[in-house]
Amino acid sequence: MKYCFGVDIGGTTVKMGLLEEGGRIVEKWEITTDTSEEGRAILPNVAASIEKKMEEHNLDKSDVIGIGAGVPAPVTAEGVVNGSANLGWNYKEVKKELEELTGMKACIGNDANVAALGEMWKGGGAGEKNVIMVTLGTGVGGGVIIDGRVLVGANGAGGEIGHLCVNYEETDKCGCGNCGCLEQYASATGIVRLAKKKLGQELRPTILKKEDVTAKDVFDAVKAGDETAKEIAVEFGRYLGYALANLAAVLDPAVIVIGGGVSKAGEVLIPYIREPFMERAFFANKNVKFALATLENDAGICGAAKLVLED
Repeated sequence: MKYCFGVDIGGTTVKMGLLEEGGRIVEKWEITTDTSEEGRAILPNVAASIEKKMEEHNLDKSDVIGIGAGVPAPVTAEGVVNGSANLGWNYKEVKKELEELTGMKACIGNDANVAALGEMWKGGGAGEKNVIMVTLGTGVGGGVIIDGRVLVGANGAGGEIGHLCVNYEETDKCGCGNCGCLEQYASATGIVRLAKKKLGQELRPTILKKEDVTAKDVFDAVKAGDETAKEIAVEFGRYLGYALANLAAVLDPAVIVIGGGVSKAGEVLIPYIREPFMERAFFANKNVKFALATLENDAGICGAAKLVLED
């Protein structure tokens, strides 16, 4: 039996897993992300944790195919990160350093791309090779899988779905510095922004409260039949559905997987995205499936493991 390690490096914790090559998770655990001193201890800590786990499971390096890791930053095909604010890194040769620390092969990818790979392999996109994953959290992340492989791009920024421009009239700036990005309307914070704007003009009775409304509140209200909430969901879905229709015309996915915190609203979310998608989709893309992500916190470690298995 051969094994691999999947590592999902976040700004607060590093999620780690030991997996069999078929994808079964043998064990998963977390360590704290030490971002002090420009994050110089992060990779040594990962390497030490892997070494300890190999001792516990009586594994030799010859038993391990390699280590896959996802990081919250664009990653080049050579495994280089040119800056990650969440980790304190500036220029960092992540692949080279991790291989030197462990003596094992390492493959590095952007965390959203890696999560998409995990969902393709063992989650909402299982059984398909062409997948778009959209992660609706504090921001909007994304990953694109073409013929079973992650689309990285020349600068490691492939799949940055959240920064498609979807409103050319917008004057408020996105966190990236541009205006009118999808992230401003379809993330959890974007949904709150839409809701507050709507509630500031709303005269009908609604169970939503402008002062402390959340994305969860909006979709809970949708489930309760609240008309104002439904109209907010329609606006959110139109931005996201139209953007995905444009992406589908280029990428021709078999399935679009919706993940992130907003996806916890469940199946109620899908029609609000699918209907505007179908309005604008190229005829050849109209049979695309929509699915909710299923792996939750395991998507990163599963995708990272798949990264090294596919290398």
